Amino acid sequence: MINEKLIWLRKNLFSTWYNSLLTVACLLLLFWVARGIITWVTTQAQWSVIEVNLRLFLVGRFPQTLYWRVWTVLAIAAIVSAITGGVFFHKQQLTKRGIIIYIFIVGVLLFILPVDLISRLQLLLIGVLIFAGFGVGRNFAEVLTPWLSLLWLLSFPVIFWLIGGGFGLQSVPTNLWNGLLLTLLMAAVSIVLSFPIGVLLALGRTSDLPVVRWFSILYIEIVRGVPLVGILFLAQVMLPLFLPTDVRLDRVLRGIAGLVLFSAAYMAENVRGGLQSIPRGQIEAAKALGLNTILVVLLIILPQALRAVIPAIVGQFISLFKDTSLLSLVGLLELTGMARSILAQPEFLDRYAEVYLFIGLIYWVFCYSMSLASRRLEKQLNQ
Repeated sequence: MINEKLIWLRKNLFSTWYNSLLTVACLLLLFWVARGIITWVTTQAQWSVIEVNLRLFLVGRFPQTLYWRVWTVLAIAAIVSAITGGVFFHKQQLTKRGIIIYIFIVGVLLFILPVDLISRLQLLLIGVLIFAGFGVGRNFAEVLTPWLSLLWLLSFPVIFWLIGGGFGLQSVPTNLWNGLLLTLLMAAVSIVLSFPIGVLLALGRTSDLPVVRWFSILYIEIVRGVPLVGILFLAQVMLPLFLPTDVRLDRVLRGIAGLVLFSAAYMAENVRGGLQSIPRGQIEAAKALGLNTILVVLLIILPQALRAVIPAIVGQFISLFKDTSLLSLVGLLELTGMARSILAQPEFLDRYAEVYLFIGLIYWVFCYSMSLASRRLEKQLNQ
């Protein structure tokens, strides 16, 4: 094994004298850059801005006496996600290496996060629930598969009830929904709503009915020709003008509307690419067997089309998650907006690098998790 690696290094990095010089120069450059970064991170950076404002980054101005609701929401989302992951990847073997890596990640988070003992215990409990939920999903995959959609649909109203209050709980106005909490909520709701709308628009664009087809084409092309910032400003300013005077949409709802309208147009084009990859013969064969158009679409066309464009769909979800950062331009204090407000504090006026590196790490963790889940799902479906 070692000899093979040495042969590969000699063949690819030290094959000639100038390749050897380039390799050494690149290694020296990487060492110099890495040393500078490590030195800045360990000795020069002032990470107190993160430690002091961690709660603002995560939940913003959400009432501290109601943090138990946020922990409950986190537990529900973690359990449902873990069960879903267990169901989708139940055919893959759970190795000791994977368990050790998971335990190591949880331990590192418990060690480095600047939170109190109670919060550490709650994080540990959620980590145990995630592991247990994944095990339940793996062991009862065949039983749980038909109920996954219902499980997610039921979890959303419970989550919004816990966060917003009402029906026996103290109400929390949406102007107190800030930070990562607002980012995740708006991204999740926008993804859930934009996906079916995008599928309908894609089907409409390939429809034989001229009215439906041209309406879908006009919507898709007009929205794709307008930047997201413009859509968000239109949703905040113009949307209330089309509603009765006694109806006032919340700013969060208007932000979600802008994200959904924008993302649905791009989702439609991704799905349309999958629809065009289905051979015409399959549709004709299904109709020859007596299936009507709705059954042909639901049972034959859509499953194959969506599976073919999983990378593009997940890429759109990732893009939508990152696009929530633009909501700070219309006055919503999501993660990026909260970072800007923290940088306005007099004691942290020049801590741009620390703050934006921290929120960049958060965005990367969630985006990479979606990308990893997409690759695993695609591999599972191909098997």
